[in-house]
Amino acid sequence: MIEELCKRNPSLIRLQNSRVPMLPNKVRAPRNRTITLSEEERSFYQQTLRQVHQPVELAEIVNQTIHQDILTFLQWMPTQSVDLLFLDPPYNLTKTFNDRTFKRQTLDAYAEWLDTYLTKLEPILKVTASIYLCANWQSSPAVFDVVKQRFQVRNRITWEREKGRGAAKNWKNASEDIWFCTVSDTYTFNVEAVKLKRKVMAPYTMNGNPKDWGFTEDGNVRLTHPSNLWTDLTIPFWSMPENTDHPTQKPEKLVAKIILASSKVGDVVFDPFLGSGTTSVVAKKLGRQYIGVELDELYCCLAEKRLALADADPCIQGYADGVFWERNSLHAQPRSTKQWSAHPTSHGTIATNHQTD
Repeated sequence: MIEELCKRNPSLIRLQNSRVPMLPNKVRAPRNRTITLSEEERSFYQQTLRQVHQPVELAEIVNQTIHQDILTFLQWMPTQSVDLLFLDPPYNLTKTFNDRTFKRQTLDAYAEWLDTYLTKLEPILKVTASIYLCANWQSSPAVFDVVKQRFQVRNRITWEREKGRGAAKNWKNASEDIWFCTVSDTYTFNVEAVKLKRKVMAPYTMNGNPKDWGFTEDGNVRLTHPSNLWTDLTIPFWSMPENTDHPTQKPEKLVAKIILASSKVGDVVFDPFLGSGTTSVVAKKLGRQYIGVELDELYCCLAEKRLALADADPCIQGYADGVFWERNSLHAQPRSTKQWSAHPTSHGTIATNHQTD
């Protein structure tokens, strides 16, 4: 499949086979919560994966994990069917994903590679659709050059990765970009659904009353409008129940911000580089329909397992009572006698979370 893809478009970076497996027998600490697959589970979830080889109706592919080359799949996907497109493609780095390695190229070559996909993705978008495209600082200029030719660029979100390796002769790389675009001037943006709850360090009053903040049992807090600088995220790691061995997994909280802001309940969210399934999982938890496409079978099976787990535990870390909480604020978040509870709102299912964020 990869060879055929590269023959069709020579500008595509070739994914080469690697001998590095996805840590099937890695020894883990007893409290490690990383999601893994047994051989029995993998065999089971393989049977749930879809491939498409002829034109299909949207109803036939929503809420499915597609194990297929995305360019092949897009030949058969209905046009103007997607409300929200989330793209987290391989960055322009040499990086191994399970048994394939993405090779770094020049920025011009990377831009050409990316545009190959956007050419095929553009027809499936509704005129009211929004697009979010992830990048690191090195590939971000190329991403902007590509998207500005096709869509209306609304903003560039920069988010703090928190983790990152130090450098002896450079600044530590601890941030990534997400380009927010729309197809037209008519699009969804639910600002009230993505406000951030912060602790007020210097409360200001007017005539003795709080101004833009409120009293709570755990201190003074303020609901703030979302900005394009996100510092409240935590990269999934071993003690988080959403964690997998995927090397570039995005936090569910990050994807939840995007889905809540730029879609409505029942809308179709599409991720053509699904990885271990975060976009589909969060869309399901928030009452959206989803379609995820991934070339790697093991990642597809991980996505299916996570989707099954979401039925029993729909919480999203750092999101509780309809608002996003700043990092390390578990003590201030609402408590319940249950581990989690969920209730529907106009923006989706709100999961009350009682875990570290």
